[in-house]
Amino acid sequence: MFRISFLFIIILFFLLAVFASPSQACTNILVTKGASKDGSVMITYSCDGEFVPHPRVIPAADHDPNDSLEFKIDGKIVKVPQPPHTYKVVGLMNEHQLVIGETTFSGREELINPQGLFHYWTLMRLALQRAKTAREAIKVITGLVEKYGYRSSGESISIADPNEAWILEIIGPGPGGKGAEWVAVKVPDGYISCHANKARIGTFPLHDPENCLYSKNVISFAIKKGYYNPKSGEPFRFNEAYCPDTPRNRRYSDMRVWSIFRRAAPSKHFSAAYARGDQNAKPYPLWIKPDRKLSVADVMSLMRDHYEGTPYDMTKGIDAGPFGVPDRWRPISWKVDSTEYAWERPISTQQTGFSYVSQSRSWLPDGVGGLLWYGLDNTYTSCYMPVYCSVDSFATPLVTGSLKQYDWNSAWWIFNLVANYANLRYSYMIKDILKVQKELEGEFLAKQSSIEKVALDLAKTDHRAMERYLTNYSVLQQNKVFKRWKQLAVYLLTKYNDGYVQERPGRPTSKGYPKSWLKRVVKEKGAQYRLPENKKKKPESKLID
Repeated sequence: MFRISFLFIIILFFLLAVFASPSQACTNILVTKGASKDGSVMITYSCDGEFVPHPRVIPAADHDPNDSLEFKIDGKIVKVPQPPHTYKVVGLMNEHQLVIGETTFSGREELINPQGLFHYWTLMRLALQRAKTAREAIKVITGLVEKYGYRSSGESISIADPNEAWILEIIGPGPGGKGAEWVAVKVPDGYISCHANKARIGTFPLHDPENCLYSKNVISFAIKKGYYNPKSGEPFRFNEAYCPDTPRNRRYSDMRVWSIFRRAAPSKHFSAAYARGDQNAKPYPLWIKPDRKLSVADVMSLMRDHYEGTPYDMTKGIDAGPFGVPDRWRPISWKVDSTEYAWERPISTQQTGFSYVSQSRSWLPDGVGGLLWYGLDNTYTSCYMPVYCSVDSFATPLVTGSLKQYDWNSAWWIFNLVANYANLRYSYMIKDILKVQKELEGEFLAKQSSIEKVALDLAKTDHRAMERYLTNYSVLQQNKVFKRWKQLAVYLLTKYNDGYVQERPGRPTSKGYPKSWLKRVVKEKGAQYRLPENKKKKPESKLID
């Protein structure tokens, strides 16, 4: 039919290219069928970085035998043949309910191969266009890498379909090398897993292709590079070979793993000791069985976390300020008198560009069963909106805006306005934000079954009518959230103005600072702010001649 030019590829993959800049800055959760309340396979993805996301729909397409994608590397044009058919992709889910997320673990920087063709974000998109299942996606990614080379640093990739959830971890061979080293494991049914910018796969079975796949040189290459010594008596662990454990990556990454597991399975009493650097503590398992099966709302909640209720609660302490602000401004680490310190790195962060919670459901037709709950900006102050994998478009506010200038027509900018303004008086404003968030998400979840019943009835006679119905519904809800969040922004600006709180419209009241904060001020600078005592002067005595 046609040959896709290099320029077109640059445009096509521009959205995913922004994933490269926020390296070491994402969180994924994987929930298997047996661990979810309704039998969904779910994964989550927070894509963290300072960018304005524009989700896109890439239509399905048929290709002639000579059709190819063209990439430019080292001044040369590389042609990658197109398959006879590519599938429709909506955001990061395709028409077959296949969904992909990722977190960058970097690992050994010397293994980055600048001569490799494919970055991870291109591989993710091509897998969605060329695969129906998670296993097929792994085959697509690793096949392309084997033939054309891998260009990124270490990457953990979550891949789910209506029946299975897999983690693929991959890293390059170094400059000029071929292929990549990788391992992929299936999360056992009934369990959940997660990863957060650190390789998580340790030991793995060598003779169980039903549950584990790996590159042929994954162990021998590590031995050759000196990453693993088979004479040590220790089993080979992918994560230790290709992403060595350090106090820094424990604090940055394992803290998030710990917080997900402690909340999903409180009965197991997971300790933070490993994440805090205790050399005697054991690493967290790759997967756990949750105390109870998780609903979509439960998984959304897991993605909203500042370690609340733990000794590391980011809404507490002097660093949270008088009003309990959990955000910490970058850089995340700093030095005082040659000693290095670091803020906590939570799951919910102001640097998130977008996030999603996916549902892939085996008992429903693909167009109805595949669903992304899509949110913008900080997961804690965002609102998850429905996006079915059969839709033809996103609402205009979701694909509007840039970092260059604030835009009242951009949903991303509106969510940022609300979240940033809330930091002025967080402990007050967060209650107003969460009230609207709960109201909207609760409504969407409550209506989900009835919406899908209509869609299923339409699909029986007119598949295209079903697609139009779900597109109209999804776009309507996205516009509804956008409009409601603009109203929320205006409400907050009015209610919390100049340090006052209008508990009743037009009646501002002075709320001041919490007593706990005032005590800290007195301890630090009490002499400066202390008022002089009002002592009455004694009357002067009169002298008598």
